[in-house]
Amino acid sequence: MPSLVVRNLDETIINALKARAVEHHRSTEAEHRAILAEVLMRPQRKSFAEALLSIPSVGTDADFMRLNDDARVSNVFD
Repeated sequence: MPSLVVRNLDETIINALKARAVEHHRSTEAEHRAILAEVLMRPQRKSFAEALLSIPSVGTDADFMRLNDDARVSNVFD
């Protein structure tokens, strides 16, 4: 199995990795492998455009028009 060497890590990162390994009851090396697998192997997130394209077409703009529009209110955010 290939190896990975990470050089020039900040001491705070190393300490955080060691603390996380203790929390999960595993070695620092095993924790490092778990973090890499968790981040790199998870499914890709949809882009905003892909999310919008996946929304089904459920009506026309007229279906969503406001019926009780109070014309006296000029700006609802004031």
